[in-house]
Amino acid sequence: MNVALISKWHVHAVDYAREAQENESISIKQVWDEDPLRGKQWAQELGVPFESDLEAVLSNPEIDGIIVTTPTSLHKDVIIAAANHGKHIFTEKVLAFSVEDCEEIFSAVEKNNVHLMLSLPRLTESFYLYAQNVVEQGLLGAITNVRCRVAHNGAVPSEDNVKGWLPDHFFDKEACGGGALIDLGAHPIYLTNRLGGKVKSVSGKLSRFQNREVDDNAVVMVEYESGAIGLIETGFLSYGSPQQLQLYGTEGTLLIEDRVARIKSKHLGTDEWVTPEIPEPNPSAMQQWVDSVENGKQPSITKEDMYNLTLINQAAALSSEEGRHVLVSEITKCTIA
Repeated sequence: MNVALISKWHVHAVDYAREAQENESISIKQVWDEDPLRGKQWAQELGVPFESDLEAVLSNPEIDGIIVTTPTSLHKDVIIAAANHGKHIFTEKVLAFSVEDCEEIFSAVEKNNVHLMLSLPRLTESFYLYAQNVVEQGLLGAITNVRCRVAHNGAVPSEDNVKGWLPDHFFDKEACGGGALIDLGAHPIYLTNRLGGKVKSVSGKLSRFQNREVDDNAVVMVEYESGAIGLIETGFLSYGSPQQLQLYGTEGTLLIEDRVARIKSKHLGTDEWVTPEIPEPNPSAMQQWVDSVENGKQPSITKEDMYNLTLINQAAALSSEEGRHVLVSEITKCTIA
C-alpha cells in the first residue's frame, strides 16, 4: 500500500512513519505538511518527495492511503477530502471535536468504501485484553467501579525545557480543541468506554493548573447505564505517575499497574491475590488498518470506539465549562453502540 504522510505536527508522527517503514506492506511515497519548511525537512530525512499541495497528494492515483498527524482541527476536512478521493485513512486520536463531525466523517468513509483507522493503541495491548476477558467471564461479578489513570510530566518545567517537553502547540486551543483530556486522556477514556459499557452521564473538571490556554490536569466521573461509576484521570503534570486500570465488582477486583495485573476473585478458588497469565497482544492499529485494506479483515478497533471517545470528551468539556452534570443525551440522542 502506497501512502502519504500528512503533517509532522503531532509528537507521534515520527513513530507512525517508523512503523510504516518497518511494515512490509506499506511504502511511504510522499509528505505533505501545513508547515512547508517542516514538511520539506521531513521528506528529505525520509528520502521521499515533498508536495505542498494537499489536493495534488489526494488526487495522486499512486497513493492508496494517508497517515494523518495534522493538528486535530484539520482532521475533519483532511479525512473527508481523502475519503472523497478514495484514499484509506490512518489517523491520530481524537477523530474530531464533535460527534456531529464524526458522523460526517463516517458518512464520507462509508460512501466511498474506504477504510478508516484511529490509533487507539492500548486497546490492542495484553493488559487490556486480559481485563476484557475477566469482565466477559464474570470473574468480578457485577462491575461497580472502573478507574483508569494515564498521566505524564510533559508540562512540568525542567532545566532543559522551561515549559516542559511537550511542544508549545499542544497548548493551542484552536488547533487541539483542548489539552490534557482530549490528548492523553483519550487512553483512559476509550479503555473505560469498553470496560464500563454505555455511558449515561458525565461530570468533568478540566483544570488549568499552570494558567495556560487549555487544561493540563483533568478528572472525569462517568455514570454508566448499568449503575456503575467510572473515574478517568489524566494530566501533563505528574512525575512518575504509573498507568493504572482498576476494576471493582461484587465478586472480585482486578488491579493493573504499568501493565502488571493481579486479581482477587471468588471464582479462582483462593482468597489470595493471583498474578495471572495474560494473552498475547493484538496486531497494532496500523497493522489492523493494513489487514482491513488488503484482506478485508475486521479490525478490533471500531467505529463505536472512535465515536464514543469524542462523545465523552465533548460531554466532559461541557460539564467543566458549565459546572454541571451532563447527560450524554444532550450531546447526541444515542451513542453508536
